[in-house]
Amino acid sequence: MYRMRFTPWERYGKAAAGSIAAVLDREAGERSRPLGRALDLGCGRGQFTPELARRGWEAVGVDYVPAAIEAAKAGETGGATYVVGDVTNLSSELGEFDFFLDIGCFQGFDVQQRSAVGRGVSSLAKPDATLLILAFGLNRMRSRIGGVSQAEVEEAFPGWELLAAEPAETAGLGWPMNKTNPHWYRLRLPG
Repeated sequence: MYRMRFTPWERYGKAAAGSIAAVLDREAGERSRPLGRALDLGCGRGQFTPELARRGWEAVGVDYVPAAIEAAKAGETGGATYVVGDVTNLSSELGEFDFFLDIGCFQGFDVQQRSAVGRGVSSLAKPDATLLILAFGLNRMRSRIGGVSQAEVEEAFPGWELLAAEPAETAGLGWPMNKTNPHWYRLRLPG
């Protein structure tokens, strides 16, 4: 999709930057310092990984597209690091994490890939780790831009407790993105 310059998750990230910042602030504010390690799943060109680092996380971004990782490294990293990797086959070499962020990655996978993401995240999660997923909901454009239901999120992360499923902002997105029914899913792996 990068080659075609079709990156709806980046468009959403720019339009909803304020609401995303508020969610990241809330996540960091509810924890004691130091915050620990955070993994930005499907980080793309590094739009949010530096935001995690600025808030005090030891932030790592992972993406399957080498050109995206190179762009992330070339940009202002804010102390973040980046790794080429497949989120459906996360390497134990990444280490353990206290927090996982997925903005627009999980929503594009089929059921087997979502389960693989769930297994990988679970294998890298420290006790009481938190996962935040921002994903489009089920919509008519699902075949092109993705989308998941709450049940599909919960199915991919057995053993994780769903803490919240909240509608995400659509202001400023414009048509057709404002019809994607985006949601924040917040999950915790009990310790």
